[in-house]
Amino acid sequence: MYSKEETQRLKREFWVAFAEKYPRKWLLYDTKIKDFSFKFFVDNKKAQVLIDIEPRNNEKRTAYFEKLQALKNILEEEFISDLVFEKDYVLDSGKTISRIWVEKSGVGFSNRNNWDLIFDFYNEKMDALERFYLEYDEFIKDIEVE
Repeated sequence: MYSKEETQRLKREFWVAFAEKYPRKWLLYDTKIKDFSFKFFVDNKKAQVLIDIEPRNNEKRTAYFEKLQALKNILEEEFISDLVFEKDYVLDSGKTISRIWVEKSGVGFSNRNNWDLIFDFYNEKMDALERFYLEYDEFIKDIEVE
């Protein structure tokens, strides 16, 4: 087991190594939609690429989720086939969001031998999600909520 400081240092090294292998600016929070973001996640069991839809207004959250759900066939056929769609995903904090993600299990940041696998997974999947979003963002943004 690592101490909290060792874990933080290792995570920092992980993200620096990722940025060095794939030196580009990712879309992440710059979607031009409030509370709609792309995220990377890693722990010691899995790596994930996520779309988190987090407006406090449930109608707005549902509307964005339904837009993506409407594009699911295109998304799966042309970009990423193994996505999980969850309309009501409950975070550890208790907050309910909508989440769409793809996961690579059996890998973790504390094993440096996994890093290249995770980095390649991140690059492939996030790049596909970003290309999808940039092609369909006008449709996704066009919601009608009070």
